[in-house]
Amino acid sequence: MSVNVMPVKVLFVCLGNICRSPTAHGIFETMVAEAGLQERIIVDSAGTGDWHIGKAPDERASAAALSRNHDLSHLRARQVRPEDFLEFDYLLAMDNQNLWDLQALSLPEFNGHLGLFLDFGRSDIKEVPDPYAGGKEDFEFVLDLVEEAASGLLSHLRDRLS
Repeated sequence: MSVNVMPVKVLFVCLGNICRSPTAHGIFETMVAEAGLQERIIVDSAGTGDWHIGKAPDERASAAALSRNHDLSHLRARQVRPEDFLEFDYLLAMDNQNLWDLQALSLPEFNGHLGLFLDFGRSDIKEVPDPYAGGKEDFEFVLDLVEEAASGLLSHLRDRLS
């Protein structure tokens, strides 16, 4: 007899939803699929700002991710909505400013996890730096941080799902 279990829903959030949060979205989505958990873990991303709505991820972020077999081409930027606090179990911010913005938007009935994404990693670094004004090495560094934290998040969710 199978038990119908609601999937865990994860939302990654950065400022514009074209560099950091789609990178986390794509990497985590790949890891979830490789683990065979795509029916149990739903992944999305959004930005606190509205100026990139509907746009694909930054070409440099997409190229860096693709070099590690993470495809971001299907993703499109969107802005965080109040209903995200009712839909998602985990809202994970890329940096403290995004976290503060999310805390200001949060609904009183939200009872999920609202925190920094890198808290699931082992690094002393707690904020994913915005690579937008940087070069290739900045995007590679973001990938390193995101892959490590995504692995920790997946491990955490596996424990929760078992």
